[in-house]
Amino acid sequence: HPGRAEREPWKVLLRRTIPDNCRAMSGTIRLVQERIMTNPVINIADIEFIDWGRGAERPGAGVAPEKYKAQLGYVAPKIGAQKLGYNITVLAPGKAAFPAHSHRVNEEMFFVLEGQGELRVGDKTYPVKQGDFIACPPGGPETAHQIYNNSPADLKYLAVSTMMSPEIAEYPDSGKTGVYHMRTDADGKPDPWRYISRVDGGTVPYWDGE
Repeated sequence: HPGRAEREPWKVLLRRTIPDNCRAMSGTIRLVQERIMTNPVINIADIEFIDWGRGAERPGAGVAPEKYKAQLGYVAPKIGAQKLGYNITVLAPGKAAFPAHSHRVNEEMFFVLEGQGELRVGDKTYPVKQGDFIACPPGGPETAHQIYNNSPADLKYLAVSTMMSPEIAEYPDSGKTGVYHMRTDADGKPDPWRYISRVDGGTVPYWDGE
């Protein structure tokens, strides 16, 4: 039988990487609580989109493979959300936004607004279309999920997630594990921290092996 490190590598990685001092978490909570909410309503027509993935890689993330390209419209911070994150994601034909991944902490939900595509969960795939709800609860590799547009038209969906921190994500296609923590700096501003690695050692870029 495999040892604990082989069966649950994310626990080993978590012990190696999470700092003992958790004051940053309370700082993030205070920052959210003190946010001034100007308007709790926004119309989908007013959402601003940014490019994500191929051609819009973040510093240190590596180069995204061609299939990963999307437009993301962040909603939650615009209307003062505190414990949920949500965005609108638009996928062109033949594209996905993110590698297949699972969450050990947070739960996600998706609602298809327009178009159709394919949902992968673990080793199974499901067709999805306009009007479908998708549940992605936390768990191990068997819950790893990805939405892919295998249709000839754009696929648009709403993504909703709890925002608990720290978070552990696993990427089965590339054998990576990521630890993510939302900290605050000395001025009280968000200071995200991440550590992505394989069990055999060393940090790797987000897009490595995908």
